[in-house]
Amino acid sequence: MTTATRQEVLGLYRRIFRLARKWQAASGQMEDTIKEKQYILNEARTLFQKNKNLTDTDLIKQCIDECTARIEIGLHYQIPYPRPIHLPPMGLTPLRGRGLRSQEKLRKFSKPVYLKSHDEVS
Repeated sequence: MTTATRQEVLGLYRRIFRLARKWQAASGQMEDTIKEKQYILNEARTLFQKNKNLTDTDLIKQCIDECTARIEIGLHYQIPYPRPIHLPPMGLTPLRGRGLRSQEKLRKFSKPVYLKSHDEVS
């Protein structure tokens, strides 16, 4: 990992912890705020710990993009949890037939950047 990439990753990590410290739940309830703060901290620790040994620069860049997207979406919608995508089971049109395997493959490719690691951890 280059020095610039390392600084960017550490900056994102600090940004997430600052965000968690200042986080207020949209409901205004103190219990919800505490729960959401804990979720933010646990999710950040888990994902950063999981990805700490990455060496491939493209993979690191993808993780940085995912982290940035999740921060921006969380701030915009005032929810710390990733926004789910809603696709009907056979709703994607493949190039050839409508087989289940091709649907699963298309579903995997259509997943937004901010959900790439969510299924792996959850």
